[in-house]
Amino acid sequence: MNVPSGLALLHRYFFYGWLFRDASVGTQWERAAALQYNRHQSRWLPTYVIRWLAVAALLFAMGRFCESALASPLLSAPFYLCSTLTFAFDAVTFACWALLRSGW
Repeated sequence: MNVPSGLALLHRYFFYGWLFRDASVGTQWERAAALQYNRHQSRWLPTYVIRWLAVAALLFAMGRFCESALASPLLSAPFYLCSTLTFAFDAVTFACWALLRSGW
């Protein structure tokens, strides 16, 4: 069994694309099997949402620290921007989870 190491493991911890199969290729039966597999794997998506919410909170706290303690709004801007982008990622992840769970 190949165990991912280093950056590959970190990538798998934060990004969930490796969990799913492509349901747009193959015969009708293969696509149906891939979709069923993806629906089953969607149970892990809330875990990824929680991880990214924790990252967003950490980035927001770093931005708040830079803005208030260091009195540097320019330094805090990248932290706030990245925090906002993680919310967009969470919204897409939640939408994928909802669609897979609803059976649509």
